Amino acid sequence: MSVIFEKPKALLDVTTHYCPGCGHGIIHRLVAEVIDELGIEGETVGVCPVGCAVMAYDYFSCDMIEAPHGRAPAVATGVKRANPNLHVFTYQGDGDLAAIGTAETIHSGTRGENIVIVFVNNTTYGMTGGQMAPTTLPGQVTQTTPYGRDVKTAGYPLRVCEIMSQLDGVALAERVAVDSPAHIRQAKAAIKKGFDNEANGRGLSIIEVLSSCPTNWGMTPVKAMEFVREQMIPYYPLGVYKDVTKKETR
Repeated sequence: MSVIFEKPKALLDVTTHYCPGCGHGIIHRLVAEVIDELGIEGETVGVCPVGCAVMAYDYFSCDMIEAPHGRAPAVATGVKRANPNLHVFTYQGDGDLAAIGTAETIHSGTRGENIVIVFVNNTTYGMTGGQMAPTTLPGQVTQTTPYGRDVKTAGYPLRVCEIMSQLDGVALAERVAVDSPAHIRQAKAAIKKGFDNEANGRGLSIIEVLSSCPTNWGMTPVKAMEFVREQMIPYYPLGVYKDVTKKETR
């Protein structure tokens, strides 16, 4: 019998700690599949900071480095500059990347660091209890916005891809989602494109992945996916915001 689907070799054969319905498992698999297809497991270093993915070093079989909260791009910069032959990626959540690590994210883009940033946007601080994040939608209820995010006092959500696409050193800024098989395939293609940019020295690639957080949203996994589709995607439109290989910018 021929095998048509199996666990990527770049993922360890362990059970993850993620909640049922969480998108991290899907996104981990996509990153691992890309590493397998490119045959770069032995030359790849991943950087994970604090957040739901804090234990990603237990799941990926490539070398992994733990970074302080928000500082993954800075750590990845050091690794890539010390050994340019390595393939370096960060795996970050929205509270980490868009709040605590805003400076590291933007300045790594202005410098055009040859790294890949996989940015998981689930509109909440997942690991620490579901507080409002920079990406929390207007009116969205969280632990710290029990009546919904009020933009008059809390400001508007950050649209990270739109911001990063304006930086000269960014090679790719693309927003994808993992709410459907078709979108999952697009997400994998974007991640693979990011690794290709990194390998060819084109600059920084950031792939923003819209994902679900059923536990902190207080929803079933099915309802959470519907929330991604019906609430998140309209506010955070999917697509390529910058791609230097196609000279394409929204």
